[in-house]
Amino acid sequence: MKNRKRHLVFAILLPIQIGLVQYLSNYQSFIENYYANGVYPFLSKSLRFLLGWVPFSIGDALLFVFVLLFFRFIFLLIKTKFKDFFRKFIEVAAFLSILHFCFYFFWGMNYFREPLQNQFEFDTSNYSTEELVKTTSVIIERANDYHQQLTANDSLVVEVPYTRKQMYGMAVQGYGQLSADHPQFQYEFASVKHSMMSLLQSYNGTSGYLNPITGEAHINNKIPKTGYPTTVCHEMAHQIGFAAENEANFIGFLAAKSHDDPYFKYASYRMALAYCLNELRKRDAEKYAEKVQLIHKGILEDYNRSSRFWRQFKNPLEPLMKKGYNAYLKANRQEKGIASYNYVVDLLISYHKYKGSI
Repeated sequence: MKNRKRHLVFAILLPIQIGLVQYLSNYQSFIENYYANGVYPFLSKSLRFLLGWVPFSIGDALLFVFVLLFFRFIFLLIKTKFKDFFRKFIEVAAFLSILHFCFYFFWGMNYFREPLQNQFEFDTSNYSTEELVKTTSVIIERANDYHQQLTANDSLVVEVPYTRKQMYGMAVQGYGQLSADHPQFQYEFASVKHSMMSLLQSYNGTSGYLNPITGEAHINNKIPKTGYPTTVCHEMAHQIGFAAENEANFIGFLAAKSHDDPYFKYASYRMALAYCLNELRKRDAEKYAEKVQLIHKGILEDYNRSSRFWRQFKNPLEPLMKKGYNAYLKANRQEKGIASYNYVVDLLISYHKYKGSI
């Protein structure tokens, strides 16, 4: 009887929580001051300190348990011919209520913080094609320079000599360099792990993800290593409280670029160039073709390798999974959904104008 009452209370709290989150999401300054720069840093550091040393993902293990319990629940529901359906419905609602609370308390409220551009005092209003071309040109020069430094041949593909686990530790050093100039990006107590679901991630087209309840960053350990540094730095940006995908991309770029290691620097410009080229192709196909001619053949082959990697995992369910993720992002005030990843270009161009270089 006590359990039933407890379940009912938690179930009733679910719509109240949803309403409260929606209400608080309208107060960005409050979220920024009291959650993103108040409660959250303590919570996130504590989780990384407690779980970072564990050699496997606690979050993935919990997810497997939840999936098994879900199928067990469905099996028993059918077996009992939906007996006591209302009681079981309340139990599910109670579980979802707890999950909803944990998601937003341990990380999710970061979706509603003030935009990163405010911290840099960037003007990210619509940029001109000319500004995009200028920024792309500079990034091509930087990418070519580091590619030449690493290969000594403009036609060779960069081969990263580090293991994937080594790059987890190296990424922390990049944040150390970055936080010297920008203390808001300080990263302590690493908790980055191979995803137990790397194969599944490959099939749904994702390189990494953050478990918002355990605070662990998970990397798809099957992706090509040239993209690994920026993927790791992207997920670390989520860990320190930057939920928006374009902002995590931008911070990941800055952290990898700030690293002393040339492989990390190459990865940063490799990623930035891909996004800029994608936008330039949409705006001016002629300029796009002109700029591609300036890129080292080895970098273009690097991109081709990545494309071949992702093509082998194409499947009919991937578009459906992406639609689900797109809906999730929009539900958390990322109005552009998956397309928000591409909005890193706004920040790159603003940074270029702000610093005079990139």
